Amino acid sequence: MDKTGIANNSINEQDLVKRLQKGQQWAFNILVDRYQERLMKIAYGITFDTGESQEIVQDVFVIVFKKIKNFRQDAKLATWLRKITVNQCLNWKRKWKRRFKWSHDSFEAGEGKNLFNDKNLLKDTLKNNDPEMLYQEKQLGEDLMKAIQSLPEKLRVVFILNSLEGLSYNEIANTLNIKTGTVSSRLYKARENLMDLLEIN
Repeated sequence: MDKTGIANNSINEQDLVKRLQKGQQWAFNILVDRYQERLMKIAYGITFDTGESQEIVQDVFVIVFKKIKNFRQDAKLATWLRKITVNQCLNWKRKWKRRFKWSHDSFEAGEGKNLFNDKNLLKDTLKNNDPEMLYQEKQLGEDLMKAIQSLPEKLRVVFILNSLEGLSYNEIANTLNIKTGTVSSRLYKARENLMDLLEIN
């Protein structure tokens, strides 16, 4: 097994940051291996575009590589990475807003198309404030996917961070530089909007 494979499961975040700041390439490989998939999910949840999400995540690692020496570990490395990813996604949205057209480009094309025909099942899940559970289990049907796409940007970002990353209100607040009360309000509105859009009473 190579050095990266051995260290990936054993190196802690603080040590990883120190090695990144020393410019050790194998540490950067560990960083990518450890966080790429998570950041990709966040990017896709905001852009709904696989190709653009891949480019955004690549840009995130380039930014980290350039700025890691200035990272003081006041926050967790994962929090810093999420902030950069969200900012890159929002910058992308603003840059391409006039030309942007939503299109469903699923990671697993074809899956979940007929899973939401049972409105009672969906109703029970959302009534329990658990639309995130459906998202996490990759059971999104076309109706729910379209509903998430149509959420206002601020609501969608909070919903994605909560559902995909499982972040607490405080963690989301730190990531987006907003108050926890604002996180709570946006998440509540996101759930309400999803229920309205899916005609769940």
